[in-house]
Formats: sequence, structure tokens, C-alpha cells
Amino acid sequence: MQTVNESKAKWSLRDVIFLAIIAIFFGVIFEVWSAAYYAVAATPLKPYANDLTLGVWLMAAPLAGAILQKVGSSLLGEVLAAAVEMMLFSSWGAANLISGFIQGIGTELGFAATGYKNWGKLGLTFSVITTTIVTFIWDLFNSGYADYKPSLMITLFIIRLISAGFFGGVLVYYIQKLVAKSGVLKH
Repeated sequence: MQTVNESKAKWSLRDVIFLAIIAIFFGVIFEVWSAAYYAVAATPLKPYANDLTLGVWLMAAPLAGAILQKVGSSLLGEVLAAAVEMMLFSSWGAANLISGFIQGIGTELGFAATGYKNWGKLGLTFSVITTTIVTFIWDLFNSGYADYKPSLMITLFIIRLISAGFFGGVLVYYIQKLVAKSGVLKH
């Protein structure tokens, strides 16, 4: 006899198709969104451009996790979306895959903190926090944030948390509710 947890662990064809749709949709959004990053970076707000715009690039992972409710779906969703963005001739090239992996792990850790039992507000809140921390640690080394003054680092962290919270938390929560209401994922 199959338990609820065992059936939740299995991927259906519908789950795979929905993951692919999320990845393709967000891969295109990510590539288009790079124009917003470059627009902000061309202003005196350049030091804040990455953190102001990062939230959009974090949306595929929590949406895949919250909708599919499968261990690993956040990581897969973000990496696949990053791959789609890369194939659309992103200016960051293969580095997208590394960023997607880092961002996906950050989100996955948030859902793991709930034991993969809460995919709603609590799980999304944890995923926002863990993604903010993990991606910020990555940028300390990868983007040179470690060379910044502590006051600038704190400001960037707060901006990143707000951006991740709005896009990867609030918007994803409402998208999850709309998808659930549509009945698309009912088996």
C-alpha cells in the first residue's frame, strides 16, 4: 500500500510538463529582465542593481517548489530556467547555470527547513530567507561584495531580502493560489 508521502515523492508526467512550462516561461522572463538590470546599472544606483533586480531571477525555484511540492523541484526549476535563459543568448552565458544552482539550493533549503511539509507562507518565508543568505554569501566571493564597507553590505542584504521577499515570496504565493484555484494540477 502506498502512503501519502510515497505518492508525493513520485513525479507524474503532469509534474514534469508543469516543471518544463515553469522553466521555459521563467527562462524567457529572466532574459527579458536582464534589460531592467542593465537599465538600473546605467544609473547612479549601479551598486544596488544586482540586489534590486535579483528577486525576479529567484521566482522559478519557489514557484516550482510551491506548486509541484516535490523534493528537488525548486532546484530543478531554477536550473532549468537558467538553462533556458542561457540558450537565449544571455550576456552571462554558462554562468547562468551556476547562478541557477546557487539560487535553487537556497530555495530548496527553505522548504527543507520545514521538512518539506509546508509549501505555503511558512515554506516560502523560509525559502526567501535561505535564498537571500545563500545568494548573498555567493556574491561575497563571486561579485566582490566582501570588499565593500559593512554599511553597504548591510544595505545590499536588506535590499536583496526585500526584492526576494516580494518576487520570490509574495508574488509566488499569489501565483500558487491562482494555479491551485484553476484546478490545473488536480490529479
